[in-house]
Amino acid sequence: MTTLAQDEQKKRMSAPPTPDTLREIGLFGALSDDVLQWMSNTVPVVVYGAGDHIFREGDQAREMFVVLGGEVEVYKKTKRGAEARVAILGPGDWFGEMSILDCTPRSATVTAVAPARVLKLTSEVLDALYRKDLKSYALIVLNVARELSRRLRVADGIIADFVANVTEEYVHSRSSRR
Repeated sequence: MTTLAQDEQKKRMSAPPTPDTLREIGLFGALSDDVLQWMSNTVPVVVYGAGDHIFREGDQAREMFVVLGGEVEVYKKTKRGAEARVAILGPGDWFGEMSILDCTPRSATVTAVAPARVLKLTSEVLDALYRKDLKSYALIVLNVARELSRRLRVADGIIADFVANVTEEYVHSRSSRR
């Protein structure tokens, strides 16, 4: 690819999303056209290359991200220091929202699998939205809460299956020793 073509691709990748693009993302569900236009003009787009870390577990932060294009992987360190993949996220998904809600370090590492185009939604932008349109701010917080609830339900199911499998294996191994 020529330098001119590369520059043109970078420009397209970092271009702000349209309000119509934002409307299709669950996080921005039910926001007015005016607010979507404001978000489109206000929230920066960041482009990451394949293998780039968006953030690392333990980092301090006050921003979340929305995937516009590409894929990212979420990894969590185990107690033994290994990295376990927690999720693969694509267009329309968001991550890092816990840093908006609390002041603790990042709970996982997120890496771009392929070139990824993401919105960087900072606490400052959300504060500005709060001051501009309280209803829209509340809708975004509610949409984050709904997604966190959905993720907790999935995690509860995984934990229940794991406990049941471990218990079954333990009971089976004890009964076979008799």
